[in-house]
Amino acid sequence: MASREYPMRDKLQEERLFLNRIVAAFVTIAVLTSGLIVRLIYLQIVGHIHYATLAKENSIKITPLVPTRGMIYDRKGRVLAENTQTFKLEITPDKIGKDPANLNDTLLRLQKLLNIPDEKIEQFHKLRLRQKRFAPSTLLTNMTNEEMVKFAVVRPYFPGVDIKTHLVRNYPFKELAAHVVGYVGRINEKELKSLPIAEYSGSTYIGKLGIESSYEAMLHGKTGYAEMETNVQARALKTLNEVEPIAGANLYLTLDMDLQKTAYDGLDKFNGAVVAIEIKTGGVLVFASRPGFDPNPFVSGIGSTEYKALTSSDDQPLYNRALRGLYPPGSTVKPFIALAGLEYNAISKQQKLYCPGFYQLPTDKHKFRDWKKTGHGSVNMSEAITQSCDVYFYRLASLLGIDHMHDFMQKLGFGEKTGIDLIGEKAGILPSREWKRKEKNQNWYPGETLITGIGQGFHLVTPLQLARATATLANRGNVVTPFLVDKIVSANATTKGPEIHKDVIPLKPDNINSIVSAMINVIHSGRGTAKGISHGINYQIAGKTGTAQVFNIKQGAKYNERSLGFKLHDHALFISFAPADNPQIAVAVIAEHGGHGGSVAAPIAAKVIKQYLGDNSADRNTP
Repeated sequence: MASREYPMRDKLQEERLFLNRIVAAFVTIAVLTSGLIVRLIYLQIVGHIHYATLAKENSIKITPLVPTRGMIYDRKGRVLAENTQTFKLEITPDKIGKDPANLNDTLLRLQKLLNIPDEKIEQFHKLRLRQKRFAPSTLLTNMTNEEMVKFAVVRPYFPGVDIKTHLVRNYPFKELAAHVVGYVGRINEKELKSLPIAEYSGSTYIGKLGIESSYEAMLHGKTGYAEMETNVQARALKTLNEVEPIAGANLYLTLDMDLQKTAYDGLDKFNGAVVAIEIKTGGVLVFASRPGFDPNPFVSGIGSTEYKALTSSDDQPLYNRALRGLYPPGSTVKPFIALAGLEYNAISKQQKLYCPGFYQLPTDKHKFRDWKKTGHGSVNMSEAITQSCDVYFYRLASLLGIDHMHDFMQKLGFGEKTGIDLIGEKAGILPSREWKRKEKNQNWYPGETLITGIGQGFHLVTPLQLARATATLANRGNVVTPFLVDKIVSANATTKGPEIHKDVIPLKPDNINSIVSAMINVIHSGRGTAKGISHGINYQIAGKTGTAQVFNIKQGAKYNERSLGFKLHDHALFISFAPADNPQIAVAVIAEHGGHGGSVAAPIAAKVIKQYLGDNSADRNTP
């Protein structure tokens, strides 16, 4: 048997290798130990505050305390928007059980018991997914007595389901003030991204329209918070500290709901708008848009069927006609055009122009017709305004030219927003050469100047603009900005509403007197187009009727109102102020398809004026 040979060991080399390993292990241990010591020093000393805060945050939950929304009142202290206590049905998924089938079964039984529509169930699931399982989610709001009684009987069979009280926004005047007061609704995803997180943490609703939207920051108030000690599942154990929320400010409007109702009811079967302004201040007394809508269903979430009915209606009840409705002003512009003629010395107040029932440009065969087929004969400015002679104003417009007309009307606020404290106002259209070139890429034609002189063509106004221009005329060139919020009452102070910017248009007193005198004749003379409203008053009203075409009539064709469908009837307009010698209120009325300003729009304005001056008779003779 052969012997096996083994290599000789290098004892010295093995000792050196072993020693190197010992040194490497020692260095590694030393480095790791040093790192651990450094980390402990950092945690205990340098990072103590930071990590102590994190630890505290893990055991303390900040719960927002939502402030009570401010109330809205009219000028006489009547509630326009309030917070009423109501009942809601809440479900806490964690108390029902972890099995999803338990929640679905509960929802099915509740749906059958209380006749809950499917869309409410869908809304519940969307809300539930945003919250913890132990947090309650609302299934029903504004529960009726019948619903509460039905649920109370079977309550023991529904663990995790409970009825709770809460405050909900309510609008007592419903459609009468919907467009001006607005409403609140649930905060959507888009709004959530733009809102300040701290202030709206815990908030569910936000102003969507009208005053509710324009003054959202003031009405909302300041959110408070509570520091709650929690366990590892984030359940609240006890309250450590609490900062009370600050309730939203209460708003007092210039609006008078008695006048608002008179105006709204006065429109009756006609869609349209009425705006009344306190001449000296600019405070809006009436801001009516008909048809209106009930804003209350929007608060808790309007049903899809009900909402579709509103949006698909030909009457457009959601459209704020007073603020955004655009209409040809018709003959209501004639006092302003006449004043422009006097201010630019294009005509004198006594100069007479002949009206044969039509007007033709020197180089055109087209006949621009007067509303009176046989014509008015020879009339001066006062007679032309009183009888609303179209031919007179065709000729005056030709004498003035579109440039002078545009510049003067712009001073009165046409073609521009009034600056009222509401979001969404439209500026209307005040046509000019530049406007047509920019908007239509076309030149201006002489015939367009003529029809602009009687408030037709491209010229479009809002009822609010008409009311403000009328107030400016009554105020003898002093321009006031219309506003709705008179005072803001918060927990700490009472302040006035928005800062009002005032301008003065330099107008010659004699020229204004001539126009006002003619406008008085519109109501108080035998040939005035609104003489029917002069009865039963001991003061004078200054006004002007208007009839605006909604479609063009072919040359030579006859306008026959009876043969046309209702939607093709002319709009009826009326502007006025009173008393004429000491103006306090200016009113603009537009009744869609009303036909005649004197018979339809003027009586509505007269009702508002008579009621207002009747309530303020003591102030009537106050300069």
